[in-house]
Amino acid sequence: MRCVIARFPFDLTKSEVEHSMGSVTPEPVEGVSVTIGSRVFPVMQVGEVITNQNRRDFTVGEMRRALTRLGFTCHDAPPAPQAWEARSDQSALGW
Repeated sequence: MRCVIARFPFDLTKSEVEHSMGSVTPEPVEGVSVTIGSRVFPVMQVGEVITNQNRRDFTVGEMRRALTRLGFTCHDAPPAPQAWEARSDQSALGW
């Protein structure tokens, strides 16, 4: 499938993406992620690997659209911790 990412055309297939990401260790997920095989990767990490471009050159939206069109499942960013969760160590700080 032809995708345009950061103004460059790429001919990608689902199997090529799976093969490219097969030997890559997933980074911790903080934003939008994608499931490839049984592993979850940050969308930007996948974009960097499959396009050989710097992450600053493309957007999360571009990568999410391309990966969704290829048949991968993308996930929204995990929810931010609640204020009470972030303050659970107040007693250790003397508050």
